[in-house]
Amino acid sequence: MNILWLVAHPDARSMTRSLADEGAAHLTELGHDVHMRDLYALNWDPIVAATDFGHDPEERLFVARAAKEAIDAGRLSADIKAEQELVLAADVLVVHFPLWWFGMPAILKGWFDRVFLHGFGFGIKDPETGTTLRYGDGNLHGKRGMVVTSVGAREASFGPRGIHGELEQVLFPIQHGIFHYTGMEALPPLVVYGADRSTEAEYALAAARLKERLSVLGELEPVPFRTQDGGDYDADLVLHPHIAPGATGLAAHVADTCVRT
Repeated sequence: MNILWLVAHPDARSMTRSLADEGAAHLTELGHDVHMRDLYALNWDPIVAATDFGHDPEERLFVARAAKEAIDAGRLSADIKAEQELVLAADVLVVHFPLWWFGMPAILKGWFDRVFLHGFGFGIKDPETGTTLRYGDGNLHGKRGMVVTSVGAREASFGPRGIHGELEQVLFPIQHGIFHYTGMEALPPLVVYGADRSTEAEYALAAARLKERLSVLGELEPVPFRTQDGGDYDADLVLHPHIAPGATGLAAHVADTCVRT
């Protein structure tokens, strides 16, 4: 398989980068091709700008429209185009970062803002029906996405009754809002808890868990998110009354959802 590994941490000596290096080496040993993109080392520009699209600065910028026009006209900024080509060539996208303020670091968010543009990551139409392809279908259908993240908090505090909220729901904007939305299969995330207090033994355990997960990357069952066109949603993209009755919120969009009491 071809794996595109995005890593975002400002220190190359960090647990994040160290685990990424070990993971990439393990995948290579297994015969996979790994393309590592360290966004800090690349000095990636996370800011969307009119110059990304060759847009006339005298004209008001509508980002989605300008992006689609630039893609169609072949005038998209070269750094963005290069990343899009890497995404298209990949079978799996690994997104690796420390959890900061319940989300990804700004440089990584800016990578998605600039790369997963209208006309590439979203806004793709079915040529026969004109339906917008998303939530289980789209330009990136057939690929898999996996989050690898580390948090400072203990695992229990991200549990069902933990004060931080369930980690699966904290990561919902990535798992469902990026991976699933663009057509990718969202794999269960791999999380390292208590990262700021990690000992050498705990780091070794985290590395072993990561390698174990990567060894079965192609066989892992994805999160069973409901698909837009699978019959669960009505014309307003609201779940039909008979689908997971009584369930609300983010968890209702996972197919094996049951009502929690």
